[in-house]
Amino acid sequence: MLMKTLLMAAAGLLLAASAIAQTDHAATAEVKVRLISPASSVQPGQKLLLALEQRIAPHWHTYWINPGDSGQATSIDWSLPAGAKAGPIQWPTPERIDIGPLSNYGYSEQVLLLSEVQLPADLKPGGTARLSASVSWLVCKDVCIPQDAKLALSLPVAAEAVPSSDAALIQQAKAALPAAAPWPVQVVQSTEGLQISWPAHANQQPAAQFFAGAWGQVRHASAQDLRREGSQWRLLVKPGETPLKLGERLEGLLVLGEGAARRGYQLSSLLAAAPQAGSSSSEADLGLLPAILLALLGGLVLNLMPCVFPVLSIKAFSLVQQAHGEAREARQHGLAYTAGVLASFAALAGALVALRAAGGQIGWGLQFQSPLFVLGVAWLLFGLGLSLSGLLHIGAGLGGLGSGLAAKAGLAGSFFSGVLAAVVATPCTAPFMGAAIAFALAQPAVELLAVFLSLGLGLALPYLLLSWWPALQRLMPRPGAWMDVLKQGLAFPMYGAAIWLTWVLAQQQGPQGVLLALSGMALIALAAWLHGVSRAACGHWKVVGSLSAVLSLALVVVLASSLQPQAAQSVIKQNFEAYTPERLATLREQGKPVFINLTAAWCISCLVNERVALSSTEVKAAFSELGISYLKGDWTHQDPQISALLAEHGRSGVPLYLFYAPGAAPKVLPQLLTPGIVLDALRGRP
Repeated sequence: MLMKTLLMAAAGLLLAASAIAQTDHAATAEVKVRLISPASSVQPGQKLLLALEQRIAPHWHTYWINPGDSGQATSIDWSLPAGAKAGPIQWPTPERIDIGPLSNYGYSEQVLLLSEVQLPADLKPGGTARLSASVSWLVCKDVCIPQDAKLALSLPVAAEAVPSSDAALIQQAKAALPAAAPWPVQVVQSTEGLQISWPAHANQQPAAQFFAGAWGQVRHASAQDLRREGSQWRLLVKPGETPLKLGERLEGLLVLGEGAARRGYQLSSLLAAAPQAGSSSSEADLGLLPAILLALLGGLVLNLMPCVFPVLSIKAFSLVQQAHGEAREARQHGLAYTAGVLASFAALAGALVALRAAGGQIGWGLQFQSPLFVLGVAWLLFGLGLSLSGLLHIGAGLGGLGSGLAAKAGLAGSFFSGVLAAVVATPCTAPFMGAAIAFALAQPAVELLAVFLSLGLGLALPYLLLSWWPALQRLMPRPGAWMDVLKQGLAFPMYGAAIWLTWVLAQQQGPQGVLLALSGMALIALAAWLHGVSRAACGHWKVVGSLSAVLSLALVVVLASSLQPQAAQSVIKQNFEAYTPERLATLREQGKPVFINLTAAWCISCLVNERVALSSTEVKAAFSELGISYLKGDWTHQDPQISALLAEHGRSGVPLYLFYAPGAAPKVLPQLLTPGIVLDALRGRP
């Protein structure tokens, strides 16, 4: 705090000097201000984006929300009609102003500070809305002068708002405000300082500055070193007097480009530790072609994951039925299934790009963190199980659900099967996928889409090859009466998947979630029964049965809308501690070995690894014998600290297994575990 005290003292001396010099400099230092509105008349209940315009004399400047080493931000105190509300100042991108050993953040020449004002709905047309503001600011050059003004707007209230002559100016200022970064930005703590990194293609101009949103987090006057490393820009910023701790959030503006191309982007990232030598955080520098190939391999292996089995069982049944038919028809089904998979992966990529552009956190399987999504997929799989059991009959015109799903002419059914395969595959992470997805999520939209489509092609490839390879089809058994029994038997993997998703919902929502899921399944079964019996009815009974089935499904929608957030539940109750960056740091400082398991209730690969490897007797005995602390991070719900650790190791989703031997870099274990793999890692064997 010594530096802050000295800086504040220097600022105080400048203010004292300014009071003496104010008479001489007032004419040149005066900031001309006015309050402007985009409308010359307003409507009741209207939202107005008002602007405080500052016209600043040459060589003088005012200040941003964080003024830097000295200075004071402009403030606005509103006086509005009863019921009106004003939002905070929306700050434009500032410039760095160096004065001797100090650096300030502020504005010169002209700046518009925007604030949104919500007018009350009870304003009477024919009246007047008076909007007043008491404004104070500090304007500086070689001296600083505090100034203030009282400003007001009187706007007629009318049935229709009329734009003002300043509307275009305000719209231009709004368009120039800092935007959410359309690509991921990571912040890590290294021995050199804070390292901010983002994809190199995001901005090819070698110019970047970071403006911290709060005083003391960075050294404002220090040079910021920009370098390109592989496919990433890295900006090194020196920490300030009150540096961030691991897991805390760094907020501010990342400003890229120069001149007319200069643009500010909002940054809000958790501070992670820098990866140590030997860790696997280089996936973001992988390269597009290797990432596409790894995604293709990962998609192929994904077919062996337990989450995809229920849908593959349907496709196996379909393939048996098509095997001895026309080759052209089998190929059409293969293409339709592939199209469904690729369309789903393209939609997922688009959703992730949109979420990233909105500033949200993204990752593989992120949609399963939504209880509503989990509930919907559970009901869908239950309905498909009823269809395979012969209890639900839906025509091919509705997408081939039920019996139409396996029919020769049901191309829509094959497409839907591809969609469903993609949906149920996302809780699983196969080998090769981690590096490819981590690379993709750090890239612009086109590269991200290419990697996700390659992953989808890998998932669809086995069925596509079988449908186009007649020699393999002839090895399959001929259709017969046994197929109806097989179809009914294949309903049980669907029921099993629905049960698993209900268990996931129990981890997210507790008993209320289970009640909703089971009630919805009962209503779906009732709708299926009513639909079945009404098909054979006559007259008004057929109408009554159909309407009752529709009413049952409507009640299912009502149940889904009643889903309320609940406190997070633990995934698996074992002898472990919850992961936090602080707990990991403490154990490392004490020289203890640490094993970290990042998991989620909806991740089947995670749960299989828990049961097969981590819960085995020999692994538990090794943990006890070697004194290993076991930390578990539950990503069933969004957790920024777990997201930061995943990002630190170049991962976009769970599972992630890390072993920290005393004084050594963390060892990343494979995504599919056996007791032998874990024991080798714990005992330092290659």
